[in-house]
Amino acid sequence: MNAFRITLPSADEDVATAALWELGTAGLEVSDHGEDTRVLTAYFPDGGADAAALRAALGPVPGLEVEPVPVPDLDWVTLQRRDFRPLTVGRFRIAPSWDLPPEAEDVLIVDPGRAFGTGAHETTRLCLTLLQSIAARRPLGGVLDVGAGTGLLAVAAARLGARPAVAVDVDPDAIESARVHAALNRAALAIVRGDGGRPLQRGRFDIVMANLTAALLIERRGELASLRAPEGMLLMSGMLVEDLPEVRDAYQPYGAWDACLDGGWAAAVVERRGA
Repeated sequence: MNAFRITLPSADEDVATAALWELGTAGLEVSDHGEDTRVLTAYFPDGGADAAALRAALGPVPGLEVEPVPVPDLDWVTLQRRDFRPLTVGRFRIAPSWDLPPEAEDVLIVDPGRAFGTGAHETTRLCLTLLQSIAARRPLGGVLDVGAGTGLLAVAAARLGARPAVAVDVDPDAIESARVHAALNRAALAIVRGDGGRPLQRGRFDIVMANLTAALLIERRGELASLRAPEGMLLMSGMLVEDLPEVRDAYQPYGAWDACLDGGWAAAVVERRGA
């Protein structure tokens, strides 16, 4: 495990946090350092991001400092599990296997410490909320989760009736995590290791989910949109509220836009016009 202390203006905290999760941080600690400064301590597995990669990902932030710091001798997975608390998102109760409620029908079992997407972050909750809203109106059909992380969103889609439910991620640890969560939840998932939607058939999916950063959503917009079936929709999250106008403009050619917010984070559904 490696640790880095990142000092930056308070106004840049949310953007930096999103970038660090995208780089694969295993955990973050946040503390104040004066009225307008934040200090983030980011932990990465051995072989993960280094200081140069962090500086590049965080961009030209005024007063940015990135320095390696010693890592305490702790069991990080155990700590993540200790700090995890069950939560409810719509009909689903998200809980670890050792703290399941008596009624388990609508429980999503999660193994904290495995990749990004345990349901605790606003972006994952937004996706779960929108997915349930869509399922209440119509059959989900085939659902693809791009950048699946733990696979929890794909598991939820399968639970809501998606056929098929497909999870794709380029990270081998995420692929293993998705397999674990499919087994824990007895969900029928197709799990694919690949870069975004590139290994998948175009025009195949009724819903394409992508819980990514705003920059990746913009960069991959044509690729993501091409994966939709003729009457399909895009379900996107990972955006900060301030990123909404730029992402909306990028997706304007692909359909009608409907956004929802959770704190400083946003998600959106894009449907083909006339669908």
